[in-house]
Amino acid sequence: MTLPLSALDLVPVVDGGSSVAALRSAGELARALDRLGFTRLWYAEHHNMRGLATAHPALMIAHVGGQTSRIRLGAGGVMLPNHSPLAVAESYKLLDAMHPGRIDLGIGRAPGTDGLTALALRRSREALGADDFPEQLAELLAWGSGSFPDDHAFRELCAIPDDRALPPLYLLGSSDFGARLAGQLGVGFAFAGHFSMDPPELPLLDYRARFRPRSTLQHPHAILALPVHCADTEAAAQRMASSMLLSFARLRTGRPGRLPSPEEAAAHVYTPQEQAIVEAYRRLQIVGTPAQVHARISAIAARARADEIMIVTHAFDPAARIRSYQLIAEAFGLPATPTAAAS
Repeated sequence: MTLPLSALDLVPVVDGGSSVAALRSAGELARALDRLGFTRLWYAEHHNMRGLATAHPALMIAHVGGQTSRIRLGAGGVMLPNHSPLAVAESYKLLDAMHPGRIDLGIGRAPGTDGLTALALRRSREALGADDFPEQLAELLAWGSGSFPDDHAFRELCAIPDDRALPPLYLLGSSDFGARLAGQLGVGFAFAGHFSMDPPELPLLDYRARFRPRSTLQHPHAILALPVHCADTEAAAQRMASSMLLSFARLRTGRPGRLPSPEEAAAHVYTPQEQAIVEAYRRLQIVGTPAQVHARISAIAARARADEIMIVTHAFDPAARIRSYQLIAEAFGLPATPTAAAS
C-alpha cells in the first residue's frame, strides 16, 4: 500500500517578502497538495514570530478551505493552554460545518511562543503557571460529546453549532508525554520529528502499546512529521535546505527572523554555537533527489511504524517548495487528481 503523505505549513515569511505574499503562496501550495494526492494539510499556532505569517490555524483552514476540494485541513496544532476549550470546540465544529468531513483538530500543550507572549495571551500569571492540560483536554472532549457529568456546572450548555461533532482529535508531541496520553485517550498522535532531537521510534511505539480504542477511533493512528527538501538534483535540494539551516540556527540562538535566501545562507559565517546547532538539525533533515528522499522516509516510517508521514518543507522560493512536494508525491505514487478547487 502507498504510504499516506501529508503536509505541515507554518506559512513562512521570506526575507524581503510580506505576509500577503506568504498567504498567497500558502494558497498555491494548498491547491497543489490537493491535486497531488496528499492526505491532509495542517497549520500550526505560533505567536510573536516575525518569520511566520499566521498565529491562528483556524483562519488558515477557512482561508484555503474554499480553494481546495478533497484534502483534509487541520490544526497542527492548537496550543490548548492559550485558549478556552469551549472556544476551540466551537471554532472547529464551525469549520466542520463549513467543510464537512474534511477537518482535523490537533492539540498541543506547549505555548507556541515565549513566556511573556504566553502571559499576554492568557492574561494572568495564575493561568500561565497552571499545569492543567489533561483537565483542559477532558473539558474539550466533553464539549464535543456533550457528556459533562450531571453535577458539572456546564452540563446544560452546548458548543455551537450543536449539530456538528468535534473533528477527529490528534495529540501533538515532541516527547513521550503526548504519546502516553494519546494512547490512553484513544485518539490520534502526531510526533514533531521536524524539530525534536529525540528519536521518534520510542514515542510512536509507546503510543501503540498504550492505545485504548474508543468509539471515534478503533485503531491507533500515528503521524510522524519530518523536515524534507527534494529536488531534481541533490545539489539543488541542499541549496533549498540551506535556508532552514540558517533560520534554525538563528531561532535556537534567540534571533528568530524571516526565512533567509540560499545566497545569504551560503555567505553566512557560522559561529561555533551555530555550527553545533546546524549539525544537529542537519541530522533531522531529509534532503536529496526523489529516490534518496523516498528511501530515507520509507526507512524511518518502517522503524517507527508510522501510519502516515507529514512533510514539512520551507523554501525561499515558493515554486521550489511546490516542486519538492510534487517530486515526493510522484516518488511515492500518490493518486494525483485534476480535481478543480471548490468554488
